[in-house]
Amino acid sequence: MKEVTFIRLNITRWKEAETTIEQSNMLSPDLLADVYTQITTDLAFAQTHYPNSRITIYLNNLASALHNKLYRNKREKWTRIYTFWATEVPQIMYSARKELLISFLIFLASALVGALSTLNDDSFVRLIMGNSYVDMTLDNIARGEPMAVYGQSDELPMFLGITLNNIAVSFRVFIMGVFTSFGTGYMLFTNGVMLGAFQTFFVQQGLATESMLAVWLHGTLEIWAIIVAGAAGIALGNGWLFPGTYTRLTSFKHGAKKGLKIVIGTVPIFIVAGFIEGFLTRRTWLPDLFRLSVILLSIAFILFYYIYLPNKRSHGYSKD
Repeated sequence: MKEVTFIRLNITRWKEAETTIEQSNMLSPDLLADVYTQITTDLAFAQTHYPNSRITIYLNNLASALHNKLYRNKREKWTRIYTFWATEVPQIMYSARKELLISFLIFLASALVGALSTLNDDSFVRLIMGNSYVDMTLDNIARGEPMAVYGQSDELPMFLGITLNNIAVSFRVFIMGVFTSFGTGYMLFTNGVMLGAFQTFFVQQGLATESMLAVWLHGTLEIWAIIVAGAAGIALGNGWLFPGTYTRLTSFKHGAKKGLKIVIGTVPIFIVAGFIEGFLTRRTWLPDLFRLSVILLSIAFILFYYIYLPNKRSHGYSKD
């Protein structure tokens, strides 16, 4: 590889490493270690292929600065949980912003496929949701309780079961990245089609408002967390597909570590979504304004934590 190509492929990451050094007091040791590993890998490549180049000197200085910061800024163990969710996850989400956008677009497109397919073929929703579920829902609608499915079991068991199931789904979406990004893309597609068909089915029954207030009460956080897990899986899969200047194995390890942190970061979101679904969604008699407020608060959290905060952390405006 020509030196100019090597520089062009990696210069953005090196600039981000410079920013990391400047913000090292706010970052977790794990994040610093990740950046240090990436830079030392690039340094080794440069020393082998361009031993007398200025870029090799630059990378050596960068690696030395990271090494000093890494061992000077160790945090106490009790702060680890806080720094992970308050600092590390937003930083990782900024680096995974492209994967997050791709995951969102795949899910959105597949939901539209599910919706259009249901509109054009009444039997499609039975193919996706199953005859028993559709028949049960139609019976609930006939009895005037269209959302009765959310009240079939006691609150606590339902909360625990839904939360554990959703966390398991998110990890499956992530792990499918082992089969390259297409594995995760397939999982996102099937979940998106199911959501699109499910929501359109209720619209066809004249229950658009009620279904949206009920489903998105918990679904706003739940669906978003699955999309974030999709970004984790795409990061994992891209490690195989696009190793760049790394060996394929090294790139895969970086993608796996990055993706695992992203998907672990969704666990609290699934817990909150499971609580809402287990304890609140069944209460369809709650005022529409209250339910709409919960949905809007969920959207506000998503925009803050996954869009605003990662950009703020990345550009060095945080004063934590």
